[in-house]
Amino acid sequence: MTDTLTALGAARLVPVVVLDDAADADALAGALVAGGLPVAEVTFRTAAAEDSIRAMADRGDILVGAGTVLNPEQVDRAVAAGASYVVSPGLSRAVVERCREHGVLALPGAVTATEIQAALELGLSTVKFFPAGTSGGAPAIKALAAPFGGVTFVPTGGVGPANLHEYLAIPAVAAVGGSWMVPRDRIKAGDFAGITQLTAEAVALLDA
Repeated sequence: MTDTLTALGAARLVPVVVLDDAADADALAGALVAGGLPVAEVTFRTAAAEDSIRAMADRGDILVGAGTVLNPEQVDRAVAAGASYVVSPGLSRAVVERCREHGVLALPGAVTATEIQAALELGLSTVKFFPAGTSGGAPAIKALAAPFGGVTFVPTGGVGPANLHEYLAIPAVAAVGGSWMVPRDRIKAGDFAGITQLTAEAVALLDA
């Protein structure tokens, strides 16, 4: 789990992917890798999620996690498909405990002091700050990081090229999640060359 978190921190940017057809998963993974970002969070919002995670994980060259995981049964399916980490929009004790049973990293959503304390009580030190844009953004994370010195955050939701550095400048931010380099319409259209370009531009922005 520590290795997974280290890898996410090294990437700094986690593409949040919605796949409607698992047949697109391998090509999408290839586009992300070619663009210099070998990591993805595949949301469990579509019927294709499980097979998509499997196809991407089987490549062996990209770190794949499952997003929008709401219950232990989804944790089981995600891990069986090859997910290395599990992301939830909110904090569920049952989800966190099932992730621990499987030995995979859990990143639950937490945006208030109460939710962060609950996460700490479950033995977690990293949370997803979601939805970041409507929950106070970077200033809220800075405020929460003061009393919770050992907690790191992965803000997601409303993060884009315009405010990326505002989040990454905060020491308590391990990485950010974003979807602008993996537009759903481009995936559906099979424009994987375009996704490679968008990903490369996102990676360049990280170092700008």
